[in-house]
Amino acid sequence: MSKSQYETFEAYEPYDQYEAYEAYESYEQYGPEASAHFAHSAATLPYGLREDTYRPAYEAQAYFVTEPLLPRQAGSAPGVRRVPDAESTLGAGSAPDGDGARGVEMPAGVSGRAARRRRARCAERPESTVRRLLPQALVVAFLAGGTTAFVAKDKAVELTVDGKQRTLHTFADDVHELLADEGVRTGTHDMIAPAPGAALTSGDAIAVRYGRPVRLTLDGQQREVWTTAHTVAGALDELGVRAEGAYLSVSRSQRIGRAGLALDVRTERAVTIMADGRTRTIRTNAATVREALEEAGIGLHGEDTTSVPQDSFPRDGQTVTVLRVSGSQEVREEQIPFEVERTEDPTLFKGNEVVAQAGQPGLRRDTYLLRIVNGVREKPRRETSEVVRKPRKQIVKVGTKPLPHSVSGADHLNWRGLATCESGGRPDAVDPSGTFGGLYQFDTRTWHSLGGNGRPQDAPADEQTLRAKKLYTRRGATPWPSCGARLHG
Repeated sequence: MSKSQYETFEAYEPYDQYEAYEAYESYEQYGPEASAHFAHSAATLPYGLREDTYRPAYEAQAYFVTEPLLPRQAGSAPGVRRVPDAESTLGAGSAPDGDGARGVEMPAGVSGRAARRRRARCAERPESTVRRLLPQALVVAFLAGGTTAFVAKDKAVELTVDGKQRTLHTFADDVHELLADEGVRTGTHDMIAPAPGAALTSGDAIAVRYGRPVRLTLDGQQREVWTTAHTVAGALDELGVRAEGAYLSVSRSQRIGRAGLALDVRTERAVTIMADGRTRTIRTNAATVREALEEAGIGLHGEDTTSVPQDSFPRDGQTVTVLRVSGSQEVREEQIPFEVERTEDPTLFKGNEVVAQAGQPGLRRDTYLLRIVNGVREKPRRETSEVVRKPRKQIVKVGTKPLPHSVSGADHLNWRGLATCESGGRPDAVDPSGTFGGLYQFDTRTWHSLGGNGRPQDAPADEQTLRAKKLYTRRGATPWPSCGARLHG
């Protein structure tokens, strides 16, 4: 290698890789003269670049990419002629370049064919370089964009579940999705803040408080309620129950588990008590009126009582009156009336009734309470009633047999005159001794012998007249010694 070549290497001029390649090609095609021209006119590499032989392929390509070569101006290098490009050789109708005729400077003696090949390679190489680098650039851009989207979706939030707090990263879009991702199950009575549909942003705080059932008995009224509080005190505040001065079945600091608890609360109430001519108002959380009286120092003795049941729950603003009772008991006996049963008897004439069984009234013994309440005597009140004897019903037979129209030999007599003389014409008349009765003053023995039943004074007037006619056919007017003459008068 000649000294001029070393000097050319040490010139540190810009390296034109295409000219170097053309120098090698010209040596083969155009001979040593053209080759020498290209070799001595090509730019040399900087000193340090010749050592980097292990650079990756994509870096080496990126490093050697240069701007497309521009045509050299005329006269820029001695001994170089300008060869027109393909467009300049098309003819007069072709469009010239910016200088009037586009071309590339070539050394003298180089044919137009070689110049055109060199010019075509110069135009193609920048485009092929871009095609090689474009997929790599797209991959880098895609990775950079995906990383940005990945970072944008990630959110740092604070999740508190039933008092247990933790900070976590999530890609969830809303609260509902976050709870589902974290396996947090919620029910109807649980509290979630913000709402499940609320969108999530980085820095948000989400709270979940589980509901707990409480069987609350408040002032005697029992109901089932739900609370998200962890203690009895918190539950009372959440439910709006006034706890000052109230009775609680458990401590205020008692924790409420997920299973819940039973809680009895009696709030403080104002109760007015009237006793022995005095009125006093107390504040109490007693469960019964009896307990409220004991707190007020009022005792009950004997028959003493109150205006409301002593086992009832005292209400706020209620007035309770104490009744001082004294008195005695009284026993009274009263009759129980008997029933009357009437039955038909075909052996008796119509209108005739006979008592087959006499009724008997029953007996009841009643006990009455005679009370004096706060100095005032009350109306006797029956306390107990006892049946000493049951009543016996009365059975009466009612005749259904038709009466005969006449008795032969007696119809023409004056029976009205006889009845007027004997009884004053009254069918139910009875003499002072009680032996004779009816219109015609029959005795009971004679009446029965004539077919009558019961007592004659109880029989209808027509039946009595019929029996009297039968008696006349048997004995004449003898049964009526004083009034018998009236039959013929």
